[in-house]
Amino acid sequence: MTECGCGHGATPEARQQTRVLIAVLLINAVMFVVEAAAGFAARSSALLADSLDMLGDALVYGFSLYVVTRSIRWKAASALIKGLIQLGFGVGVLALTLYRVVYPVVPSAATITGVGLLALAANAACAVLLLRHRHDDLNMHSVWLCSRNDLMSNLAVIAAGALVAVTRSQWPDVVVGFAIALLFLRTSFGVIGRSMAGLRRAV
Repeated sequence: MTECGCGHGATPEARQQTRVLIAVLLINAVMFVVEAAAGFAARSSALLADSLDMLGDALVYGFSLYVVTRSIRWKAASALIKGLIQLGFGVGVLALTLYRVVYPVVPSAATITGVGLLALAANAACAVLLLRHRHDDLNMHSVWLCSRNDLMSNLAVIAAGALVAVTRSQWPDVVVGFAIALLFLRTSFGVIGRSMAGLRRAV
C-alpha cells in the first residue's frame, strides 16, 4: 500500500531519512545565507556560485523530505524536479560567470578561502549524515549526489581563493565559477535521465 506521505505508518528507515534530511536542509539553508552575503561582499563568482549550490540543495532536500514516505513514482518525480533545479542553477551560474568576464573585478582572496573552508566543513557534515542512506532509493541517491558534488565545489572554491591571493587576478575565481556551472549541468542531465527512466518504470 502506498504511504500517504503524512508521516503516519512511516517505516523506521523513512523516519531516519526524515531526520537526516531535516538536518542537511537546515545546514544548507544557513550556509546559503552566509555564502551569498560573503560572495557579494567579496565580489566573488565562485562564492556566489557555491551559495546558489547551497540554495539549490536546500530546495532539493525539501522535495526529498516531502516524498520520503511516498511511492516510487513520487520519488522519481521529485528526482526529476531536482534535476531541473540543478539545470536552472547551472545556467544561472554560467551567466553570472560570463558577467564577471565582461565586467572584471579582483575578489577578496581571504574571504573566498575562509568561507570556502566553512562551507567544506558544513558539507562534510552533510555527507557523513547521508552516507549510509545513499543506496536506499532513487530519492536518497540523488540527495547523496548533491552532497558529493558540494564537497568537490568547496575544494575548488578554496583553491580559487589561494590562487587569487597568489596571482592577484580574478581569473581563478572565474574559472572555478565556470567549473561549478558545468558540474551543475553535468549532474542535472544524469539526474533527469535516471528520474525519467524511474517514471517510465513506475507507470
